[in-house]
Amino acid sequence: MDLKITPAKNLSGTISMPGDKSISHRAVMLGALAHGVTCLENFLPGEDCLSTVKCLSALGAKFITAAKDKIYIHGQGLTGLTEPFEVLDAGNSGTTLRLLSGILAGQPFFSTLTGDASLCRRPMGRVVKPLTQMGAKIWGRQDGNYPPLAIRGEKLKGIHYDLPVASAQVKSAILLAGLFAAGKTSVTEPAPTRDHTERMLKFFEAKIYLTNNTIQIEGGRLLGPKNIYIPGDISAAAFFLVAGTIVPGADITLTKVGINPTRTGIIEVLKKMGADITIFNQQELNNEPFADLRVKAAPLKGVSIGGKLIPRLIDEIPILAVAAAYAQGDTVIRDAAELKVKESNRLATVAEELRKFGTKMTELADGLIIRGGERDALQGAECFSHKDHRIAMAMAVAGLAAQGQTLIKDTECIATSFPDFEQALNTLRVGAYCHTPL
Repeated sequence: MDLKITPAKNLSGTISMPGDKSISHRAVMLGALAHGVTCLENFLPGEDCLSTVKCLSALGAKFITAAKDKIYIHGQGLTGLTEPFEVLDAGNSGTTLRLLSGILAGQPFFSTLTGDASLCRRPMGRVVKPLTQMGAKIWGRQDGNYPPLAIRGEKLKGIHYDLPVASAQVKSAILLAGLFAAGKTSVTEPAPTRDHTERMLKFFEAKIYLTNNTIQIEGGRLLGPKNIYIPGDISAAAFFLVAGTIVPGADITLTKVGINPTRTGIIEVLKKMGADITIFNQQELNNEPFADLRVKAAPLKGVSIGGKLIPRLIDEIPILAVAAAYAQGDTVIRDAAELKVKESNRLATVAEELRKFGTKMTELADGLIIRGGERDALQGAECFSHKDHRIAMAMAVAGLAAQGQTLIKDTECIATSFPDFEQALNTLRVGAYCHTPL
């Protein structure tokens, strides 16, 4: 499936974002481990989150879909999951595979986790190592470094683990395993990463504590069922924040977007570049803050980013690179080597695809140098998604402000995180045209 983009004369209007992908995954998992019925509203029905639902269904949790974005979960408690009859397929979702590994490490049965070809090339040793230290038995390709993973759950013991690399998924897998471990389990991270797992564990009444960069959880605490409203995904909103900035005359409002401070690096960097973004109507539900965001077209300038900021915008770097392509001056991104082991090598694929528009790029071992230039200098191009949803959507936004038509090939992957992306673009368009050819 291909996506055709023509230049936008303007973008204006108000839209809502799909439910946050990270929070949707975690809400499904903790709802399945709670005693009683948990209700999720604004759940993201993307392929990645549905992979989590499918895996937990195979483990005995019961799901009832009341609407496309509303589901009820009949939780089985910490000890109620059952051995699956089949291999658990995480699809393209690294979050499903890594976090579910933490849950399965504490189950008294055998299970096997796998995924698609892309996921089976992504490293899992960083999760396997701490889980085996806790007592789980895990086998996988290349000494447990790659899926499929076969897991024999055991009686786990609490450990302290220092993360060698900041990773919300590894941190979360350890904390979820800690629910089943004897004693206390703690994780120290070198830099703050998204804290949705900690916030949700606390909301579900787990005994969890935070001291500086160390998170500690006590095992054996029963989880109570909850009603959860999932805020709009700021990673999805990032595409419209950039579109609203680079398309002349644009004025876009995005409602009920999550503004968890571990995820707002994209807003901070865009403002540093000169973006006109207003945050208003701030609220909080189930320990997660959210707000409405208004973005208006504005000229951008290049910036340098790196260090502890990177984990707070790691998923947004592809669309940030698009903003940099339309900025004046150079933008330098460092300390982002983690992007090499995402759905694609995002450093290489972003550079490859933006060069097709005429952007001058330099790839670094851990980042990119994007040489911004005149707005009218970039030309529409034929791009490839590399089967990576964030690359596909980033190139679509680049096409909105380029001269001439842009075609992005193989865009089925967008459904993993934003099934209604094309519809959202067309809702805002004034002269723009986004079309999936039959």
